[in-house]
Amino acid sequence: MTESWEPQIEPRAAKPQGRGFPIGMTVATLIALAILVGLGEWQLQRLKWKEGLLAHIAALRSAAARPIEPVLDALSQGRDVDFTRVTVSCPGLAAAPFVEMYGIIQGEAGSRLISACPVSSARYRTVLVDRGFIPDTVTARPHVDAASQAPLIVTGVLRKPERGNAFTPPNKPNRWFLRDAVGMARQLKASAPAPYFLMAETATSPGFTALVPAPLPTEIPNRHFEYALTWFGLAGGLACVYVAALFKRMRG
Repeated sequence: MTESWEPQIEPRAAKPQGRGFPIGMTVATLIALAILVGLGEWQLQRLKWKEGLLAHIAALRSAAARPIEPVLDALSQGRDVDFTRVTVSCPGLAAAPFVEMYGIIQGEAGSRLISACPVSSARYRTVLVDRGFIPDTVTARPHVDAASQAPLIVTGVLRKPERGNAFTPPNKPNRWFLRDAVGMARQLKASAPAPYFLMAETATSPGFTALVPAPLPTEIPNRHFEYALTWFGLAGGLACVYVAALFKRMRG
């Protein structure tokens, strides 16, 4: 008996079909895009704030000094007086007791000397004066005579104390790292301190030249537009990667 022969036909492989829509990847991408765009928008807001601050400082450099008492009265009523130039008479300031606060100027570490100056505003009785900067290479300090009442006119800029962070060391009686008007006034035995500091622009110890007034930074960086472009660029790059991955996935 002769066996019949039939050709064996191999079944064709099924054509791969595109995968389903990647919901998980899409949700993750949208969340990441929202974060990146939000960071870019935040930097644009910071840019607007920084431009206003720089314009205010530029105007301040040529502004006339105002008597401090009316300015402190405005502060007690809720006005923001940051960067306001003022003048005040401080009896005995050249020989006043001081506390030392750590500071860095142009990469050089040192101390800022802070003393109390009596004022007669409606609410405050003291303003703390940042008298200037002494580098750590200088060990001498101005002479202290708590009984001195020699008048000294000081011109300077009122500044809001900066906030610390997790890396700011704790304040110590002989070394401060963060401006604390209440704590410093208590150590200096001064009452009712204003919450702003007076950053002296004029000499507060005429016979001690190592103490240099340093009221305002000479340069304030403004790179927020660059940072915004970086975040928006990352968002655009992520969107392109997502579209390419989605196109490849859907085509199979």
